[in-house]
Amino acid sequence: MDRRCLPLNALRAFEAAGRYLSVTAAANSLFVSQSAVSRHILTLEGLLGVKLFERKHQHLMLTAAGRALLPVVNKSFDRIEHVLKDILKDGAAPHRILHIQMPSTFAHNLAVPILREFRNAFPEVMLDLMIPNKVGMPEVNGDVAVVYSKAEANHLIADLLWHVRLTPLCHPSLLKGTQAECLSAFIAGNEIVHVLLEGQPRHRLWDRFVRQAELPNLAVDRGLVFETANLAAQYAMSGSGIALLDPLLFQQELGTGALVQPFDVWVDDGYGYYLLTHSDDLLDQAIASFRSWMIQRFSVPAPVTESSPINDDCRRWCVVQRSA
Repeated sequence: MDRRCLPLNALRAFEAAGRYLSVTAAANSLFVSQSAVSRHILTLEGLLGVKLFERKHQHLMLTAAGRALLPVVNKSFDRIEHVLKDILKDGAAPHRILHIQMPSTFAHNLAVPILREFRNAFPEVMLDLMIPNKVGMPEVNGDVAVVYSKAEANHLIADLLWHVRLTPLCHPSLLKGTQAECLSAFIAGNEIVHVLLEGQPRHRLWDRFVRQAELPNLAVDRGLVFETANLAAQYAMSGSGIALLDPLLFQQELGTGALVQPFDVWVDDGYGYYLLTHSDDLLDQAIASFRSWMIQRFSVPAPVTESSPINDDCRRWCVVQRSA
């Protein structure tokens, strides 16, 4: 469709209806009548030749076409709104604002050096960081997202930053007893800490770990469960438990000795950190620059953390080769 013929009023009505999933709420937000919103949506559906909503009594449900269109319209209106606000405020050309999503632990442990280095390289780009409660690209106001996920096919471009490999980490005080000489005795003799993955059983990671470590009789359905790896690490650093964590996220804690890796034992459950971008955004210079910069930054191998000495006769391996 030629941009000269874009039905802007109809798109505004669609965006509001998609946001609230209610014609009444959309009309109230736009200060127009319900009939005007309904008429604009019907006009847009007529132009496109597809249904954007399914009508369910007093509520609306987005169709597949509506779900594809809504985030694009949201983002476009958000960008226009931000630029206009900056122009009205400063009376000058605004800086480009890049809206970035990162998961909690990644943001808390890596965001400061990453974003500082990017700002030094691209000072003309302003950064707006979001830490959402959901997995995937934000529905509104998102340009780029770092997500913790398994590889999956969708309409987004997913660049792998690194495959996550988990290993038991704990406070060095837990190594003082004789139980630190053997993996099985070490886990059995200490509290274990779980990180909850959305939609997964509470003890999934430790269950997978003991299976791959060939410790089938070791019970791991105990201990504390935390929502984020950062909280699990904080608890482990108090000297109260062992957590399965990714050392790449806790290099500072390992470097200072607040956490140690007592066994050279690993588990890979198929998850990784991916950089997500919309395919139609690759011509945006700020997004393309951030994408290229992040890929280059994480292509550099991370420093290897030496494991603490253990009894080699009791060491069990469950090393899983990183995926290509």
